[in-house]
Amino acid sequence: MKKLSVIIPTWNEERIIEKTLSTYVEYFSGKYDFEVIVMMDGCTDRTPEIVERFCENHPNVRYFSFSQKLGKGGAIIQGLKAAKAEFVAFTDADGSTSPEELYRLVESIGDWDGILGSRWSDGSAILVKESLGRRLASRGFNLLVRLFFGLPFRDTQCGAKVFKNYVIRDVVDELGITNFAFDVDLLYRISTKGYKVKEIPIKWTHDNNSNLRLGKVIPTMFISVVGLRIKVSPLWPFVPKWFVRLLYDKMKSV
Repeated sequence: MKKLSVIIPTWNEERIIEKTLSTYVEYFSGKYDFEVIVMMDGCTDRTPEIVERFCENHPNVRYFSFSQKLGKGGAIIQGLKAAKAEFVAFTDADGSTSPEELYRLVESIGDWDGILGSRWSDGSAILVKESLGRRLASRGFNLLVRLFFGLPFRDTQCGAKVFKNYVIRDVVDELGITNFAFDVDLLYRISTKGYKVKEIPIKWTHDNNSNLRLGKVIPTMFISVVGLRIKVSPLWPFVPKWFVRLLYDKMKSV
C-alpha cells in the first residue's frame, strides 16, 4: 500500500476546515497508508480549536500551529520538512481540489518525480470559475514565470501537487520564498536538478469566499519572482547588499 502525506496550509478557515479534513480522511481511508498534516499559519479565528478537536478522533491527522504568520509558502515548507511518506502532496484548505482529483494525481505519477494538477491544460474542467480579474492575473503571472525561468508548466499556482519524497528532501532546505510565489521557487529548483515533473488537467472548483486579496498578492508575487530570478543569476554575488535587503523585505510572507 502506498504511503502518502497530504499537507494542507490553513489560515482562518474555520468555515470549512472540518469539512475539508473529513472529506479527505473518509476518501483516503483504506486506499493508502496516509497522513494529513494541517499547517495553521498564524490563525486568528477558531481554526486551531476545530483542528485540534478533529485530531483527537483521527490519529492519522496531525497539525502544526504557528503564532506568527509564515505565509502560505512558509507553512508548506514546514509541512514538507515534517512529511515522512513515500509520496508528498499539498493542496488548498478550501476544497478547490477534491480528494478524488488528488488521488488521480498520485495514481498517475508513475515513473515521474512529480506531478502537477493544471487548470489551464486541455481537458481540465473548472467547475466554479474565478473572476475575470483573477483569470487575467493568473495568465499574466504564468507568462512572466515562463519568460524568467523557462518553466514549461501552464499552471504553476494550482493548489494540487504531488512529489516523491526524495525530491522534496533534495530541495526543501534551499527554498526561500514564503509567499504565494513559493511554487515557482520549488518548481525551478526541482527542474534545475534534473527531476522530471508532469502536468495533467484537473477538475477544480474556485472558492468565492477565498481569503486571497489580489491587490496585495500580485505586487508581492511579482517582486518575489523578480527577486528569485536575480538570486539564481550568475550576477547574484555582485548585487549590492542594500538591494538584497530590500528584496528580502519585499519578499516577506503574505
